[in-house]
Amino acid sequence: MAYTGRCACGKVTLAITGDPVQTRQCWCRQCQQIATGGPTHNAIFPADDVVVTGELASNSYVAASGNTLTASFCPSCGTQIYAQSSARMHLRTVRLGAIDEPHGLRPQMAIWTVDAPAWAVIDPAMEQFPQQPPAPAPSAS
Repeated sequence: MAYTGRCACGKVTLAITGDPVQTRQCWCRQCQQIATGGPTHNAIFPADDVVVTGELASNSYVAASGNTLTASFCPSCGTQIYAQSSARMHLRTVRLGAIDEPHGLRPQMAIWTVDAPAWAVIDPAMEQFPQQPPAPAPSAS
């Protein structure tokens, strides 16, 4: 399947040529800060499948996993487009909000649930991990 996307102002666009290897909802503290209190919702794609057009800015920090996470965003409107972990440079974690609807993607698992606030509502049907889950399986392509 192919996906397209964009930031809120449209200056950054996405073209994604494959299916995600995993979809996640992340409750780590850093993601809660990025999402202003809730989790981030993400689709993980092979990096080679994700083409970004337009200027990106980025910031890096050491995540709770101990890996360096680099988040790339539109410098004009601030929309986060994707993140990339130093442990998995072959993958890009694209924010679901940056992908054009209707994309049909939804989180299959909730991660870093240990950091979720007491009021968080996490779908009990999703696989849940208190911290970092195992790495996604390599794609078949």
